[in-house]
Amino acid sequence: MVVRQRRVLGRLRDAAWVLAPLGLALLVGTGAYTLANYRMVTVMGDSMRPTYRQGDQLFAERIGASEIRRGDVLLIEAPEHYQGEPMLRRVTGIGGDHVVGDGSQVAVNGKRLDEPYVRHREESLMARPYDVKVPDGRLFLLGDYRVNSNDSRFHLSEQSGSIAASGVRGRVLEDSAAPTVLVTLGSLGIVLVLAGIGGYAVRRRTRRPLSSWMA
Repeated sequence: MVVRQRRVLGRLRDAAWVLAPLGLALLVGTGAYTLANYRMVTVMGDSMRPTYRQGDQLFAERIGASEIRRGDVLLIEAPEHYQGEPMLRRVTGIGGDHVVGDGSQVAVNGKRLDEPYVRHREESLMARPYDVKVPDGRLFLLGDYRVNSNDSRFHLSEQSGSIAASGVRGRVLEDSAAPTVLVTLGSLGIVLVLAGIGGYAVRRRTRRPLSSWMA
């Protein structure tokens, strides 16, 4: 009985030595990777309705300027246009594009855009028709809710309303698969750490001097 108990305790100890460091490494690694590549975004306004509504929680992946594509929804900082926190806007044109808007339709390089994310085709009464060429290294941005969106249409006198691509802080993920995997790995790391600590605790609580086993 004593020998069997010692074997069990030995296995618990060995498992604890493996599980705790493994879980800690997994937890730290997942956390570091997530902080380096993603950020959580809370939608603060109505400019991206109905795609994203105020209060929605979104994941944005950090990207470089060369990774930006038309149609991307970006988290972007542009102090010259938007004061305070970064804003969410959709990329309509990239450097070199010819963008034309007539009030209800948008064309890029002579091709009308199919915009299923825009439910309300009417434009803001304050917005004017535009016909611009986007400067290199900059982006022409629009909100999905065109009736109520402070976007490139209202800043045409400043580099054709464009925003510097260097102000991009992330691209909103349409697919939550990557964040889900990261959350799962982080949770697994916590479980392994707790299992390891539990093994240490059991081993310590049940440890007795050799003389007490022989009494």
